Amino acid sequence: MKTYDIEIQRLKSARHSHGLIELGVDVLVQNRSPKDEQAVISSLSLAVDDARTLLILLKQQIAEIDKLNPRSRRSGRC
Repeated sequence: MKTYDIEIQRLKSARHSHGLIELGVDVLVQNRSPKDEQAVISSLSLAVDDARTLLILLKQQIAEIDKLNPRSRRSGRC
């Protein structure tokens, strides 16, 4: 399994379409050499300011998606 270090350098946009939220980002992707003591995973890192921006963008996109659902489905009960 290939693992990567992914660094988000800039968040550019967010939109939703057909049940998916698509983010436009500038990223730096580098291969990661797995170490024996660590589990084999890929890693995503971003600055605190970018994390806050990402949270705001995701909240906005989820609110847009919620507007499309009938009122009876917005209560959180499925």
